[in-house]
Amino acid sequence: MTAASYSRVMGANDKVNLGLIGCGGRGTGVMGTFLKTERVNVTAVCDVYAERIDKALQRAAGGKGFGDHRKLLEQKDVDAVLIATPDHWHAGCAIDALNAGKDVYVEKPLTLKIEEGPRIVKAARVNNRICQVGMQQRSGSHYLQAKQEYIKSGKLGKITLARTWWHGNGAHLQKAPASLAQKPSNLDWARFLGPVKWRDWDPQQFWNFRAYLDFGGGQVTDLFTHWIDVVHMFMDEDNPISAVAAGGVYQYKDGRTAPDTINVLLEYPTNWTATFEATLAPGLTGAAVEMVGTEGRLYITRGEFQYYSKERGAPPVVVKAPREQTIEHVENFLDSVKSRQLPNGDVYIGHRSAAASHLGNIAYLQKRRLRYDPDREEILPL
Repeated sequence: MTAASYSRVMGANDKVNLGLIGCGGRGTGVMGTFLKTERVNVTAVCDVYAERIDKALQRAAGGKGFGDHRKLLEQKDVDAVLIATPDHWHAGCAIDALNAGKDVYVEKPLTLKIEEGPRIVKAARVNNRICQVGMQQRSGSHYLQAKQEYIKSGKLGKITLARTWWHGNGAHLQKAPASLAQKPSNLDWARFLGPVKWRDWDPQQFWNFRAYLDFGGGQVTDLFTHWIDVVHMFMDEDNPISAVAAGGVYQYKDGRTAPDTINVLLEYPTNWTATFEATLAPGLTGAAVEMVGTEGRLYITRGEFQYYSKERGAPPVVVKAPREQTIEHVENFLDSVKSRQLPNGDVYIGHRSAAASHLGNIAYLQKRRLRYDPDREEILPL
């Protein structure tokens, strides 16, 4: 079945038929955002847990439910898919969907492993499909305004440091409910594991996959990927040349393999660095990006940005976000499905920002400073 067999000319009033792969909290939440646009019909949903399929179908009236994403991709009434599985399934589902001729909106991080990215990019380009990665700041109105007015204008002067942090993210501390102590009969554990090596049923690894490096990249790929992508967008550079990291499971010794506290430092060839700091300890909360230059600094969150001039006594400029960024990003994707123009969070952009995060995790695991060739996308020997 070729990609061309699914291509169609869409009129201004045509709705996109959407399939959801991964019906957990994030998947159903973003599906709801798609539905709010009134520009889609959800015609199919897929999950390894039948209970989640049933809940998703309550919001997707008339849709079909599947336990295997490949069956969903065979449906001719699916034009595009939203992929919101755990990270270890992103590459397989995305490549299968692109090869089936579907346009794809895939949650970040695009990849579980750094080497998966080029394969997904190739599948998108070979099949001429739209592939948007869920780094919604790329479509955020106040992010785009901040870049134009304060980064590109030169008001910050020479930017030498991009600071990022994300503290107290509760998603990484979720506890599996008691109802999952025994594996439900309608949950396909083997399919959940997919490409990951076998282990017996573990409700915590299923429920809080982000805490386990077999299934995700912890806070680094889950959170830093968002922020380093903002930095890449602001700097028009996505080419780190070195990485170093330190951290560990310092407090939450509950079997997790992803660190509960982590610091990452990336270096870029035009003389600036980017940092990421995160802890699950309750003493700190909040998440932001701060661009520090010789003439001022820009602080930005999903809710607002603040500009501070270096001039003593100059009042800060504060601009609030006019809209929530996820719906802006979804709208951009749907626009691209019709126009066939690359979306704001194109697959290649998503690959490069995920790769930067992966470098941080690799440096953490190998306990050494990495040298990286961003053109060849190769970690270099010391």
